[in-house]
Amino acid sequence: MPYLEVNSLPLYYEIHGSGEDLVLLHHGFGSSKIWHDIMPALVETGFRVTMFDRRGYGGSEPGPEFDRYFTREDFASACVSEMEEVLEKLAIREFHLIGQCEGGVIACHFAAAHPGAVRSLVAASAQCYSTMPMREFNILKFPKPFREMDEDFRRKMVYWHGEDKAEYLFDLFRIIGGAYGHGWFDLREQLAAVSCPALVIYPDRSGLFDVDQGVAFYKSLPDGELAVMPSCGHNTYDQRPEEYLRLIRDFYIRRGFL
Repeated sequence: MPYLEVNSLPLYYEIHGSGEDLVLLHHGFGSSKIWHDIMPALVETGFRVTMFDRRGYGGSEPGPEFDRYFTREDFASACVSEMEEVLEKLAIREFHLIGQCEGGVIACHFAAAHPGAVRSLVAASAQCYSTMPMREFNILKFPKPFREMDEDFRRKMVYWHGEDKAEYLFDLFRIIGGAYGHGWFDLREQLAAVSCPALVIYPDRSGLFDVDQGVAFYKSLPDGELAVMPSCGHNTYDQRPEEYLRLIRDFYIRRGFL
């Protein structure tokens, strides 16, 4: 299994295909394995696809005091720094970027900080701003601990992270921290600094964020587009993969990348 040493910890990554570079960022409960049904079509389209597990997720080691790392106020910035090191070690200079939910938040932070590196951005199911402190939001949306979740979801968490980490990570993720933080969340300042062409993909049946969040997200981007997926739940890549891929391909064609 391929690993990079990033911040003195082994970090799992995969690279597939050839062509222009495309980087995939997983959501806040998952790992790079969420992309395994999406990645082959992107490779077939003509991209060299890179995906990696952020610190503590999937095959990447959490290291000491991961709880403190995960709940720090500058977690998104820490993820950007981690990604900078990953891309430097892999010699990836310019690339397209796709992020799902929390991965979309980190993608926006990275694109705002590195306008010359990111050729295009796709963010799916990512929150734009919170209407309550995120600690309250998480308690409302994720009231059950891992052992009380349905079997299919628990199986997914084990697939993404392994038997030894699934319960610990879910019970940490569902309450506090991550790129959304635990106080009030607002991404609009970062979105205003994203200069590359950007596509926002949003479902109209998300159990987490109302579709109005997608509209606000798109309106905050200098060069953004919005695609709403009707009758679709939060994990757009999983529930409607063919439509998800079609929207991304059409965006790349309109913007002259294909």
